[in-house]
Amino acid sequence: MGVEPVWGDAPDETLLAQARSEPSAFGAFYRRHEDRVLSYFLARVGDPEVAADLTAETFAAALASAHRFRPRKEPAAAWLFGIAANTLAMSRRRGRVEARARERLGMAPLELSDEAIERIAELDHVALALVKDLPADQQEAVRARVIDERDYADIAKDMRCSEAVVRKRVSRGLRSMRTHLEER
Repeated sequence: MGVEPVWGDAPDETLLAQARSEPSAFGAFYRRHEDRVLSYFLARVGDPEVAADLTAETFAAALASAHRFRPRKEPAAAWLFGIAANTLAMSRRRGRVEARARERLGMAPLELSDEAIERIAELDHVALALVKDLPADQQEAVRARVIDERDYADIAKDMRCSEAVVRKRVSRGLRSMRTHLEER
């Protein structure tokens, strides 16, 4: 009986590279990013059940295509959020959440308990509270980039600063939010 690897500190790129041969690696990737992806969808669709369906489809698509992932300059999470954006766009075009990736993997339809729906809705409140706790410049940058999905150039123009400054504000704001979440 072999010992299952511990993936806690492994970089996302390693987790994705090992996902095919070590399912626990993708499990660690999933746990690391689940709440962020769920919050991303919740902010855009406002419905916990739809957000959960979109999240499930995103991770199923990521698992199905993990073997094609190639590390790049941007973090692996950017690849995941690219899949999330495509999943959302396809859902909006078709007027429903697709289940292709989940079906390809043989995943059962998602059924959420009332408790799970409440937990998802709570995530939205927590995320908004965390944004409100940021300094005003970081709050404005995070809202514009993460919630409104605006380009850094547009945000910099509106904030009358350089793109580098906006990127730094978003980075600091997200790091601060992540720290507060981990402390909870």
